[in-house]
Amino acid sequence: MTTEEKAGQLFLAHCPAKGAEELVSRLHLGGLLLFAYNFEKNTPDGIREFIASCNEKARIPLLTAADEEGGTVVRISKFSQYRSEPFKSPKEIYAEGGYDAVAAEAREKADLMLGLGMNYDLAPVADYTDDEGKYIAKRVFGVSPEASAEFIRISVEAMTGRGLCTSLKHFPGYGGNSDTHMNMSVDVRDLSEFEEKDLLPFRAGIAAGAQSVMVSHNIVNCFDPEYPASLSYPIHEYLREKLGFEGVIITDSLTMNAIRQFTGGKDPCVRALLCGNDMLISAYFEEGYECIVKAVKDGEVPVSRLDEAVGRILDMKRKIGIDITPKW
Repeated sequence: MTTEEKAGQLFLAHCPAKGAEELVSRLHLGGLLLFAYNFEKNTPDGIREFIASCNEKARIPLLTAADEEGGTVVRISKFSQYRSEPFKSPKEIYAEGGYDAVAAEAREKADLMLGLGMNYDLAPVADYTDDEGKYIAKRVFGVSPEASAEFIRISVEAMTGRGLCTSLKHFPGYGGNSDTHMNMSVDVRDLSEFEEKDLLPFRAGIAAGAQSVMVSHNIVNCFDPEYPASLSYPIHEYLREKLGFEGVIITDSLTMNAIRQFTGGKDPCVRALLCGNDMLISAYFEEGYECIVKAVKDGEVPVSRLDEAVGRILDMKRKIGIDITPKW
C-alpha cells in the first residue's frame, strides 16, 4: 500500500449526502459513518445499493458505521421504513425484560445493520453516571457500575456474535461532564473514582471481545490536565497497558466543538494519530488526510505508527469477514 492508501484507511469519514463514491475512490477511505440524513429519505434497498456502490470504488472494502445506541441516539430505527419503532434505551429495555431483553435487542440491532450491508455499530455506550440530570444520563445503562458492566458484556457478546463490529464509548468515561459537541468539558475527579466506577464497563466490554474503543474529548485531569482524552498520550497508554486493549482505538468526531475550540480550528488528525488513535472520525476528512500524508512524508509521523494503526484496522475488517486483499 502507498502512503496515501494507508492514510485513507485511517478515516471513518462522515458520509456526505452526495459524492461518497468519488471520495472513497480518491481518498482510499477506510470507512463511512452514516447519519440520519443518509437514511431518512432512503429505503433498505437503497442503502444496500449505496453501500455496494461505494465498495465497488474501494480497493479494500469499507467499514460502514452508524450510531445505533437505542433511546435518544438512533440513526436508522427512528425511520419506520427500517423498523416499526425506534430501539428503546438500555434502561427501558432492561426495565421491560431484564438482561434477556438486552441481549435480544442487541442481536436485533446487529441483524438490522448487517441486513442493510453495514458492519459497524458505534455502540454500546459504556459510560456510567448515577445522576439523571447529567448530559450522558439518557444514553447510559446506569443502575450501578457492576450492572453497567454486565449490560456491556451482554451487548458486546450479542452483537459480535452476529458478526458486527462494536465500539465501547466514550473512554475513559463521560461521568457527569457536559456535552463536548458544544464546548470543552474538564473532569476533575480522582483516578480512584474512575477505577471503582467508570472503567468497570470498559473492562467488561474489552474482555467480551469489543473490537474498538472510542475515546472522548473531555480533558480528564487525573490522566492528563493539558490535552483532551482523544489527543492525550497518557489516556491511550493507560488503555493499552493498564486495560490490555489490543484492538482499534477510534476518536469521537474530531469536528465536535470541543476539539475545534481546543485546536483553534487547526486540523487535529496528526496529533490524534501520534498519541495512539488508530482510526479517526471527521467531517473534514479530506483536510485530515492531506495533513497526515504530508506529516508522514515529512517524517513527523513515523511510518511505523501509520503501519501499526492501519494494521489494526485491517485486522478488525478481517475478523468480521472482509477480504482485505486489495482488489487491484
